[in-house]
Amino acid sequence: MNTSKKWDLKNQLHLFLAFFRVGILGYGGGPSSIPLVHKEVVQKYQWMADDEFGDILALANTLPGPIATKMAGYIGFRVAGITGMLNAVLATILPTIVLIVVLLTSLRTFKDQPWVAGMTRAVVPVVGVMLAVLTWQFFSKSKNGLGWKWSVILVVASIVLIEPLNVHPGILIFVLLVGSLVKKDKQKTEESRAVKRKDTV
Repeated sequence: MNTSKKWDLKNQLHLFLAFFRVGILGYGGGPSSIPLVHKEVVQKYQWMADDEFGDILALANTLPGPIATKMAGYIGFRVAGITGMLNAVLATILPTIVLIVVLLTSLRTFKDQPWVAGMTRAVVPVVGVMLAVLTWQFFSKSKNGLGWKWSVILVVASIVLIEPLNVHPGILIFVLLVGSLVKKDKQKTEESRAVKRKDTV
């Protein structure tokens, strides 16, 4: 890791602004913040590629705790070390802390007003569209590694396991991660054997 990046004020400012926007616009919890993190990290600042973001997202889903802070912690550390990690996590949770104090004190007065309930209902479809767009992007790019056939099979199998059979998504993601690691190890051993055969010939 480049040590100059750790203390680069511009880099730290970008980290703070990126995750502050995620924290303040991620209405509805962790899932709604995922497309926002993707927008900032992959598209705007280009700190990582789509494939790596997908790996981080999958791993974060298997670990305990809020997904937004887990992703902020890792990405902040990746970009700017320990200070970047603390900066990104603080930027993620700060808007929530401030807004919950302000809104709970003010909305208590207006909780029975129709516009408050309407505001909550209006945000739900927007979050749904954001998640659908991100899902389609991941699905489209999965053909590069798996192909359409296996991508469709995994999607259908995941839906069946998660919805009717009530398998926890974390268990499913963990099994897939272990499977992919085993597959990579097998590929490496086969490649090394092939190289040894060539050398002996």
